[in-house]
This record gives sequence, C-alpha cells and structure tokens, in this order.
Amino acid sequence: FHDCFVQGCDASVLLSGMEQNAFPNVMSLRGFEVIDNIKAKLETMCKQTVSCADILTVAARDSVVALGGPSWTVPLGRRDSTNANEAAANSDLPPPFFDLVNLTQSFGDKGFTVTDMVALSGAHTIGQAQCQNFRDRLYNETNINSGFATSLKANCPQPTGSGDRNLANLDVSTPYSFDNAYYSNLKSQKGLLHSDQVLFTGTGGGTDNTVNNFASNPAAFSSAFASAMVKMGNLSPLTGSQGQVRLSCSKVN
Repeated sequence: FHDCFVQGCDASVLLSGMEQNAFPNVMSLRGFEVIDNIKAKLETMCKQTVSCADILTVAARDSVVALGGPSWTVPLGRRDSTNANEAAANSDLPPPFFDLVNLTQSFGDKGFTVTDMVALSGAHTIGQAQCQNFRDRLYNETNINSGFATSLKANCPQPTGSGDRNLANLDVSTPYSFDNAYYSNLKSQKGLLHSDQVLFTGTGGGTDNTVNNFASNPAAFSSAFASAMVKMGNLSPLTGSQGQVRLSCSKVN
C-alpha cells in the first residue's frame, strides 16, 4: 500500500531516504532488512531477474497467508523505479485523521471502489500505530469505547511530545492473526485510528453495511480483500524496458 499508492507499484518506497521520510512512513515502516535478505538470496540464484517491486507484492501476499489470511495470484513482471517522491508520499497516502469523505476520494482517485477501500482497511487487523497518530482520538473523540480508551492512555499520555512514538496494536482482539476481527472492533467502537472508526458509525453511515457484512462473513472479507490486493498490485507498474531491476532494493543501480 505504502509503495503502490505513490507512483504505482515500483518499489520507490524501498529507496533509502525520500519517501521513507514522508510523514506516513517515517519511524513507521519497518522490515526493510527482510526484503533486502530476500533480494540478496534471489540475486545469487537468478541475477538481476526479480525486481524489488515484485518481491514486495509477493511478500505482502505471503505475509497475509502466513498469518491465516487469504491467498491470491500475484501477476509478476514489474520493474523498479530509479527515483522516489517524498512530496507525493505526503499527498497521496491518506493520513490517520481523514474522514470518510476524504478517504473515499483518496482511494477513488486510485481507482478503488468504496468496498475495496473498506476491505483494504482490514489490513489493520495486523500491525501497530504510534501514539501521536491516535492521541486525539483517545482524548477528544466520543465514538470510542471507554474501556478501550482507558487501556491505551497509560502508554499514550495526553501532552503532545510525551510518548509520541509509543505503539499500540491496530487490532486489540487478535493482533497477530489476519482475520476479520478488525470489523467487529469497529462495531464495538474499538477502532484505533480516527480513519478506522469513521468506517462505522452504527447509524447507517455510508460504509456501515459493508463493515457489518465483513464482520459477520469472514469469507466475504477474504474475497474482497484478495480482489482489492490484486487491483492494488496493478497500480501503474513499470514494465518492459521501463525502470530497472535493482541489484539492491535500497539504491538504484
């Protein structure tokens, strides 16, 4: 997601600096060494053949499968960009304070339907977020489970600058399983980020029905998520003679 939403699926987010320094990414994205290790092993077997962009899309799929989620067919043949765009990362990646209108537009601009958007948001069934990205929700929003908020406040004090980088699980129920618990959490007002909870109001909001469906029907979520991930993996890839196949994912050849 953090790669494909910026310039397309071209592994630009793996280039050192630049996009990695954008607000949605800095001190947040991690695991670059995992991709580097995969790339190094592939280079010993088939030199300059498998792109970093393809590695990212396959690793995303395999990570979901490893945690109990669905699988899907990943088209291959992407090439790697020779540049990255920090400004585009800041403008194209939706921030955690977006409301439903802004989220719908952000995903719509990339060709995703509202159902795609709600399904892809379900990726927050795993991962963590920094206190600075959910502090305002804890202390200033009313559509939040009081016990849930209280449990998080000790690790995320109210004063700005205090514990900004402290982490909390995006899915309080099953943080290490790829399942549909994220949607049940939303129905219980336990969405960690503002941009999570806006997907469910409980009063007939624009995406309430989709959240209800995914919460009660794991197969529906799995199918929609897999479909949306294929669509995301096809966002403006470099192919043919475009770009290059990087020897190291963190720098151009």
